[in-house]
Amino acid sequence: MRYDIKNLALANKGRLRIEWANEYMNVLSLVRKHFKKEKPLKGLRIAACLHVTTETANLVHTLKEGGADVAICASNPLSTQDDVAAALVKDYRIPTFAIKGEKSKTYYGHINSVLEMRPNITMDDGADLVSTVQKSKRHLVKDILGGTEETTTGVIRLKSLEKQKLLAYPIIAVNEALTKHLFDNRYGTGQSTIDGIVRATNVLLAGLNFVVCGYGWCGRGLAMRARGMGANVTITEVDPLKALEAMMDGYTVTPLKEACRKADVIVTLTGDIHVIRDEHFKIMKDGAIVANSGHFNVEIDIPALEKLAVRKRTVRDYVEEYTLKNGRRVNLLGEGRLINLASAEGHPASVMDMSFANQALACEYIAKNHKSLERKVYDVPEFIDKNIAKLKLESLGVRIDTLTEEQRKYLDSWEMGT
Repeated sequence: MRYDIKNLALANKGRLRIEWANEYMNVLSLVRKHFKKEKPLKGLRIAACLHVTTETANLVHTLKEGGADVAICASNPLSTQDDVAAALVKDYRIPTFAIKGEKSKTYYGHINSVLEMRPNITMDDGADLVSTVQKSKRHLVKDILGGTEETTTGVIRLKSLEKQKLLAYPIIAVNEALTKHLFDNRYGTGQSTIDGIVRATNVLLAGLNFVVCGYGWCGRGLAMRARGMGANVTITEVDPLKALEAMMDGYTVTPLKEACRKADVIVTLTGDIHVIRDEHFKIMKDGAIVANSGHFNVEIDIPALEKLAVRKRTVRDYVEEYTLKNGRRVNLLGEGRLINLASAEGHPASVMDMSFANQALACEYIAKNHKSLERKVYDVPEFIDKNIAKLKLESLGVRIDTLTEEQRKYLDSWEMGT
């Protein structure tokens, strides 16, 4: 079995952490039992490009129990948990290509390594796997039944391909499932981003001016958690509807050029490029903390920051201090990469439980329905989404009401009015 990881000796620690995460992933555990019995993925090869974390380990274990041959690489150079990668190789016998801190050449080399298995299904977080197939591995398309995409950034890229009629094979956008983005993006990103910032800096958030760039589901979650920690939260947006929502949720809404003058912490969560630019760095207060929780490290214009700086030094793990020509200092966290995974552990297992149940069941759906799927980006089927919500509630011991026959008939009719 081929693999490329940091240190196989870390496997025992990784296995114990994977088992701990599994205790909080009740829905995925139920899916695994179903997969182990029915083997819906038998004979299929799945190439996964995901954050190599304890939660992801439980997902790929589930896919393997379903009969699939699985290989995994990292979807971000700083998101790998090296002990988990070791355990995947040693204890779960899954080919793994991921090293925390890997350079770009190694990162794409690892993507090519998982594609050597000639996958039938691709599983992405950010669409780098699909993008590599589209650009340089077109010969693999004939074997691919479909793929899945985990995150907003990846869905944006894939819908762009679809719009241009260039998408090579069907994709299920797991990110668009309600049991994914309403919970993973909002509660997972909200908590884990705060966790990453605090671990990296050890700052007290109470009383700080905290700027959230982007009020999508991830931005909503972060704003909510930052306010809960006592920060004064300001939202910056380009979408008038989201800006209006942020204002009515009680936040200050202002252009970034105004917000960054007084900001102590600025975090991007937009999925777009160069949200924080040269013009913003120049007017930031001394000691401002800048971080990103969007998928790629393009949201902060790091080359512009490098150009403005006269000195750069690492003052803490995951904190680089840039001294600008005007004497002010800007502290960049986690090289501008996903701070919740760069300096922390990513989303809690209990919320990834639903996201990864969607991933596993989307693979089963592709296996059973690929002949009817076109080269489009599909939402997760509603019946899968609702069943995951139902199973999650049951696992938490929460019961809900059911419609009476009278209520069901009323909702199906049009005749009855006031």
